[in-house]
Amino acid sequence: MGLALLILIWLISLISTYFFVAKTWWLPAGASAAAAWIDHQFALTFVLMGIIFLAAQLGLGYIVWRYSDRPSAPPVPYSHGNTKLEVAWTTLTAILFIGLTLMGGNVWASQRWEPPEAGAVKVEVTGMQFAWYFRYPGPDGKYGATNPKLIDPSSGGEGAVGLNPSDPASKDDVVTGTMYLPVNREVDLSLRSIDVIHSLFVPSLRFKQDAVPGLDIHMHLKPTVIGDYEIACAELCGLGHYKMHGMVHVVSQEDFDKWLAAREAEKQ
Repeated sequence: MGLALLILIWLISLISTYFFVAKTWWLPAGASAAAAWIDHQFALTFVLMGIIFLAAQLGLGYIVWRYSDRPSAPPVPYSHGNTKLEVAWTTLTAILFIGLTLMGGNVWASQRWEPPEAGAVKVEVTGMQFAWYFRYPGPDGKYGATNPKLIDPSSGGEGAVGLNPSDPASKDDVVTGTMYLPVNREVDLSLRSIDVIHSLFVPSLRFKQDAVPGLDIHMHLKPTVIGDYEIACAELCGLGHYKMHGMVHVVSQEDFDKWLAAREAEKQ
């Protein structure tokens, strides 16, 4: 019985590892400045965890076989454990996880705590059940004031984000249901939520950040490849969570300027 379990455990471990490794990559092609570093971090984590997984499962199979009950086996003595081994693997585990966290912290800090580049494109992202809205400050570079009492999700556009029409800075604000970004230019994102926690997830841009009610969360990124990329909500936010998605259109600077000018003209 012990040998059968050893073979079964080893087969499951090796076959599952094969199918995991056989898949070339688990994410779509990266299209942002941070993608290469994030992909490297993913690959390193996969390799290290894969080695540990295999070692643990192969060791488990051996122990099941080696210490399986047999008619001729002597009584098993009670073990108090091995303090040195326990300290060793706990220390190694701590070093591994803390090390990976510190490595990942660099790219996180570059997107969260470090200020965006001068001249970054400003975009405010508002999540609500169950849609995304994107606001651009217009030529004056300032967002108009919003008022929770003015929020009307059914109206869409400016009403959905509660834009205050009496604020002069709001006159040139553009609110859309689709995000447009210029390629190779830093984007200063401001995330907020109207109702519950949502999470803006753009796999191709390697971007994922919660939008939390009551908070104005700033992040920045730089798209590097022109194309259309899907937005998903990565936080279970209600019965309509499955349909809360959108699109990011990364275009040339010229096309972005034309698109923004056309949206401004519609407000006239």
